[in-house]
Amino acid sequence: MAKPPEPELFREECSGKEEAQKRTDRIRAFREELQELEQEQVIALSEDQRENISAYHNCLLADLALTYDVDTSSSQKQLTLGLRIVTFLGAAAISAAVFFFFYRYWGVFNTVAQVAILVALPILCALITEFAARKEKTLYFAALAGLVAFTAFVLNLSMLGQIFNITPSQNAFLVWAAFALILAYTYGFRILLAAGIVALSGYLAATAGTWSGCYWLDFGERPENFIVSGILLFAVSFIPHRKYEEFPFYYRILGLLQLMIAILILANWGRGSYFALKPEMMEHAYQLIGFVVSGLLIWLGIRKHWSGVTNLGSTFFTIFLYT
Repeated sequence: MAKPPEPELFREECSGKEEAQKRTDRIRAFREELQELEQEQVIALSEDQRENISAYHNCLLADLALTYDVDTSSSQKQLTLGLRIVTFLGAAAISAAVFFFFYRYWGVFNTVAQVAILVALPILCALITEFAARKEKTLYFAALAGLVAFTAFVLNLSMLGQIFNITPSQNAFLVWAAFALILAYTYGFRILLAAGIVALSGYLAATAGTWSGCYWLDFGERPENFIVSGILLFAVSFIPHRKYEEFPFYYRILGLLQLMIAILILANWGRGSYFALKPEMMEHAYQLIGFVVSGLLIWLGIRKHWSGVTNLGSTFFTIFLYT
């Protein structure tokens, strides 16, 4: 009887949890298909071959589960999804509690105490995130602490600006984005990656607005600012991410989403454009652009096997068709 290959050989090729989960899913699909083929008498493996394959897969799945904490069954996938939802809701609840604490009791503290709390809270939450990440593989509690740390950091800059009467600027979005992205790339938090991308979009759109002579707080009145930020974020998705291969997906989808939303708004509100043309003419132009870009996204998604891009293009093509 031939000895099955050692599963540790795969560990050297596996770049992270995402790839390990894909390998696990392929094993489950292989087992189901092999069972169907045997039932239909298409193939008949010997008892030794079946035992070798089963022993190898069992050892490999155990190794992947121990090393990368992958889901080896459908029930485990459902449980993981449920835990992610609970983690997000718990983080949202704690963040809301922190906000209402500041809102309700902030006037009780003097200036020194306020500054100390604002500075210490995000640092404390970041340390809790690091501690939780070292103690658990699933990172559910670490993700919760990371979201609270981000919320505390946003409150930090906002409240310190009010206390010391600092002139607000779009640079706050950049600092918030940097903090969220640092946590996301350190621990692999997708929700914080999305938060960082949204904050970065705000900074890029506001900066594009200031370049055109607008006050930075009025950047939302010009949807074309988000076209610029959407294109830049989409370009970032082509940068290789070896450690977190799923991260480019978020840059791609969130960048294209704000691009298409901006085009959709301009297709129905031509007065928001920078171009000094008749609003009706701008609306017709952006309607045509919307159809063309949606079609290009469908083509690109099919060509690159990006199902999210294909679905996004199809959705907006339908919206433009009916609006």
